[in-house]
Amino acid sequence: MSAFTESVVEEAALAWLEAIGWQVAHGPEIAPDMPGAERANYGEVVLSTRLRDALARLNPNLPAEALEDAFRKLTRPEGADLIQRNRALHRLMVDGVTVEYHGADGAIRGAQARVLNFDDPANNDWLAVNQFTVVENKRERRPDVVLFVNGLPLAIVELKNAADEGATIWTAFQQLQTYKAEIPSLFAPNAVLVVSDGVEARVGTLTAGREWFKPWRTVGGDTLAAETMPQLQVIIEGLFDRRRFLDLVRDFIVFEDEGGGRLAKKMAGYHQF
Repeated sequence: MSAFTESVVEEAALAWLEAIGWQVAHGPEIAPDMPGAERANYGEVVLSTRLRDALARLNPNLPAEALEDAFRKLTRPEGADLIQRNRALHRLMVDGVTVEYHGADGAIRGAQARVLNFDDPANNDWLAVNQFTVVENKRERRPDVVLFVNGLPLAIVELKNAADEGATIWTAFQQLQTYKAEIPSLFAPNAVLVVSDGVEARVGTLTAGREWFKPWRTVGGDTLAAETMPQLQVIIEGLFDRRRFLDLVRDFIVFEDEGGGRLAKKMAGYHQF
């Protein structure tokens, strides 16, 4: 792997994701103004049609008014800063979105709209996109691989070239910090961040410092992966297995108050080590 260029590592990552059930799309092919466009402009970070389709599929008994209410709340999360919006969206994904609509008698009714199907992974929409351009506050950035579930960007993989002595996994980590500052809307729904140079790979969460970006050492959770297996492949096949990733989102992400009104997001009790 050490001779791989960044583009080769990127293609390998997409191939590993496709092998475990993710669809794969190339960012330029689904960009605005392209025949296969999946968003109206580069400021949109949610794939709207996929999210609307998922809401309709997972909530067949809710009327269009309620589904639109859910879509609005998912694409306009509440919160004064990024981590608060991230926590708000995590709650909506796990607990469902409280929606209101008018019944046949004209009365206002309430319901919970499901966002993810935690019981049947195949009933969700899984898409990995490389070179996904985002423009926000006149800043243009292009993360290497963005992973969408039901149109929501839940994970980002940032890669560097192992053959470049000046680029390491920590260069990729720092790139993610730049993205968070300059295109924060992409990170509002985020569950997991991954950095790799094709040789080493680490996984962490939105607020994690570099000391909390750790290797992922198992695929199935029962035994350690072989040392000859690329670390990025271990993360993809172990963490991004569709059932395991849903379990992580629902059961193993916690938000803690670290004092002074500061929230921190962590993965807790999972097969990371």
